[in-house]
Amino acid sequence: MRRSTNHVSLDYKILIVDDEPGIVDSLSVVLKRSGYHYTGLTDPLEAIERVRTEKFDLLILDFLMYPIHGDKVVEKIREFNSDLYILLLTGHKDLAPPLETIKALDIQGYCEKGDRFDQLLLLVESGIKSISQMRTIKKFRDGLNKILQAVPKIYQLQPIGSILEEILSEILPLVKSENAFILVDDVTRISSGNNSIFRGIGKYKGEIEDLVEMLDPDLMEFIGSARINKKVVKLEQKVIIPLMNEFQQDIGIIFVEGDGLDEGIKLLEIYSSQAASSINNAFLHSLVNIKNDELNRTYDQLRERYMDTIEALRMVVDAKDIYTRGHSDRVAYFSVKIGKAFNLSKEELELLRISGIFHDVGKIGTSDDILFKSEKLNEKEYAEIQKHPLKGASILSAVSMFKEVVPIVKCHHERVDGKGYPEGLKGDEIPFMARIIAVADAFDAMMSDRHYRSKLKFEEARNQLLQGAGNQFDKDIIQKFICELSDFEQMVKEIAFTYE
Repeated sequence: MRRSTNHVSLDYKILIVDDEPGIVDSLSVVLKRSGYHYTGLTDPLEAIERVRTEKFDLLILDFLMYPIHGDKVVEKIREFNSDLYILLLTGHKDLAPPLETIKALDIQGYCEKGDRFDQLLLLVESGIKSISQMRTIKKFRDGLNKILQAVPKIYQLQPIGSILEEILSEILPLVKSENAFILVDDVTRISSGNNSIFRGIGKYKGEIEDLVEMLDPDLMEFIGSARINKKVVKLEQKVIIPLMNEFQQDIGIIFVEGDGLDEGIKLLEIYSSQAASSINNAFLHSLVNIKNDELNRTYDQLRERYMDTIEALRMVVDAKDIYTRGHSDRVAYFSVKIGKAFNLSKEELELLRISGIFHDVGKIGTSDDILFKSEKLNEKEYAEIQKHPLKGASILSAVSMFKEVVPIVKCHHERVDGKGYPEGLKGDEIPFMARIIAVADAFDAMMSDRHYRSKLKFEEARNQLLQGAGNQFDKDIIQKFICELSDFEQMVKEIAFTYE
């Protein structure tokens, strides 16, 4: 048979009813061999009571039986059970019930008895598939009903924290999960920077400052990817669903973990769209009842912890290789120097500094074999290295406080002539601060020993920058930086580093 016992779910229970013990035994052998879970009875009256008190999915019964025929058995069962899938057997074709009776009693299949049971097994297999589909439909229908019941609760005017908790409590039954969390941007505080609001349940229950400790680099990257691409990210026993407002703007994510999520993902998506609307509605009505001092304190703690986490990741990258140690700090320093030459504001200089520090954080996922290779990288290895700006952007996208850093990190290897990566942007298409980071990054790389080449002398590095102006680098930025480099010896003393 096509059906393997390894692939038959014991969730499906079959009841065999025939007043001839030999037929029950024969059917039992065939069904057992095919991996089905079954019960065999010879008394049709007992069968009616068993169906009344137990849960069966499929009934196989003979038509001519004592003391009552199969059609009467079905008639009594249909008085209290309309869902049972029924296959009727007969050994006498001429004595079979009329088609009208089969239709009226909602009997799904009819089969003649014989020495071979191939036809019956095909009907059983078809029946199980239909039952499975009906279960899925019922689950989806019940899920939609739960969503309809839950929607009024989450649209009630209440504190945002209460809304998030209500959303989580309604989500878990949809997919039989116990662990989930919601991370959303508090858009009511744009003037002081987007803060993140967090609620978790199960193993993710905790305060906002605990979130960072739960996020490993891979999960951070996947959360960032879901938010950047505005698409559901499905992982093994996990799903990340982006929350979008009415303008299709990203406002956060819902993360759910558990077994058997596949069938429930569509329900989660439907519910999440309602959840996003209710969250946005709460923000629009300014009904966030979290005290400002509390929120600022927890936000500062989150920022500090997340900065520590990203800094630790960045230090791991630096610590991997003595040749790149301190590189991010120097890139941040040179970038700020350039920014000051352009008279950038204090806030812009801080953004530039953080971007410089974290510009290579995406290398955390790059193989050591590639990072430490002393020979020229092959095409595949170079393609892997080129992924680090996108990986870094995804990691930093996990939490909204780095929203402005993301495009800078993502684009710091673009070239003004369009020959850079990852998107081949040209000129002003590249964020201004990313163009600054690109210059600082290239200069420090040229001034440092690497596995694949020795460092350049200062004049050589300076000339390389000038040669790259207008094709690799922004001309104006090169001009400003060259002016700053006129006092390079003072720079070295100022930041207390050497290229020795």
